[in-house]
Amino acid sequence: MVVGIVCFVIAVTAFIISFFQFREKGFLLNNAYLYASKEEREKMNKKPYYRQTGFVFLLIGIMFLLNVIQAITKFEWLFYIEVACVVIAILYAVVSTIIVNRKK
Repeated sequence: MVVGIVCFVIAVTAFIISFFQFREKGFLLNNAYLYASKEEREKMNKKPYYRQTGFVFLLIGIMFLLNVIQAITKFEWLFYIEVACVVIAILYAVVSTIIVNRKK
């Protein structure tokens, strides 16, 4: 039960971060922005990075919410959907980074 509550709190937190990233509000939680110099940050088009981060946090929230549902219902098949979400998140992060970097 404790694990379910912790996963639920993490899921809600990820959904909140995702919401703010999609709205382009708050601190940009993206490696490209975090590692950029101050001059690069000022010139950077942040919109694709906010969208990328928002989508990844949305998938993270879904993964943790599926963990909660699995813990409550004991549906073992949800594990495969969770793994699919992880794979999609990783593929999206890699592919979208390549696409954003090509547009520079």
